[in-house]
Amino acid sequence: MTRSDAAFTARGRGWFNQTERLNRVECVVLLALLAVMVTFDVIGLVTSGANHLDHLVSVVSTLTLAVYIWSPLVATSLLGVTVALSLTTAYASASITAGSLAALLVLRLASSPLIIAYFGGLLLATAAVTSGISPSVIAPPEMAVYLLIAAVAGSIGVALRTAYVRGRRLEYQLAEREEHERQAIVAERRWIAGELHDSIAHQLTIISLHTQLLDDDEMRDASQEAIRTAARKALSDLRFIIRLAEDAPAGTEVSAGDLKAAIDEAREEFRGAGHSVVLEGDLHDEGIPRGAEIVLARVVRESATNIIKYAGPGDVRFVLDVQPEAITMTISSPLATGSTPRVASSSGTGLNRMAGRVLGVSGEFSAGPVGNEWQVRTYLPLGSLPNSHETRVAGIGA
Repeated sequence: MTRSDAAFTARGRGWFNQTERLNRVECVVLLALLAVMVTFDVIGLVTSGANHLDHLVSVVSTLTLAVYIWSPLVATSLLGVTVALSLTTAYASASITAGSLAALLVLRLASSPLIIAYFGGLLLATAAVTSGISPSVIAPPEMAVYLLIAAVAGSIGVALRTAYVRGRRLEYQLAEREEHERQAIVAERRWIAGELHDSIAHQLTIISLHTQLLDDDEMRDASQEAIRTAARKALSDLRFIIRLAEDAPAGTEVSAGDLKAAIDEAREEFRGAGHSVVLEGDLHDEGIPRGAEIVLARVVRESATNIIKYAGPGDVRFVLDVQPEAITMTISSPLATGSTPRVASSSGTGLNRMAGRVLGVSGEFSAGPVGNEWQVRTYLPLGSLPNSHETRVAGIGA
């Protein structure tokens, strides 16, 4: 049983404990059949001469079946009253016929208590007409025919109800599948947008920064080379993301690099922006699991983008503290002395994505001014880190 089947079964386990409604087709068919039956009864009422009561009871009993379209409870109650009143006459066979046919509608629509009440009333009526208590006396063989009609009609009602429940379950499954597909499309779009932000936006920040340095004769050559390198990386990243989105599920098999490579790349970019880098800690420490490297490398890259945009002059410091139970990385950069960033400001998406990645592996993340510095602190408890593949998916898809 699938998850959707189980959920539907859990909600519909008591499907005889609730009242159903006829669908439009069933209403039309019921009204058409009742119209035919009432027409024959009316013709018999007109042509029967002095004996009108038999056909009148039949017309009233038949019309009560139409009430099942609106309320099974009211219809069954009216039918019970009609049968009870007819038992005081000699013409109960017409109402018992309608009562037997009503088994189809009762089992198709009614709740369990109403079904029990219906069959209890049918058995009492049977006992009354076969025992001689009622003025209407029906021979046992004839009464057996009525009971057979009720059994067949009831079986049809159960079959229709079962088919209706299965149809609703299929509709639920189709709706659930459509919702899953919609969520998958939204997740893939978010993943692509996130990858573009992490990869392309970083390179565009480098290009934007060095474009401002092209007028400086001393920095022109270095800036041109930095622009060319960033453009090549952006194009390569864009092609990679497009290829991955076409050939593989979102968030799988993405080359996220390692922490040392990310810091080395950031060091070169900071040098071009006029910052020197101070590193405290051992990047080759064997206590750093692959999963932690992937998350930390992403934090380094996004932090590098923000530092290039906003940092003031001075050193950028990386502090890596590896303990048996956790890893802490702190990235500190000088706050800008002016109010205008070197590159146009963004919406804060990068900080949100960094926080999402770290919190996604039960870590702690903070970013904000501390004294004259802007600090980004990442704390990863090693016991809660998944394996590298799971961390890759969580880190990229955040």
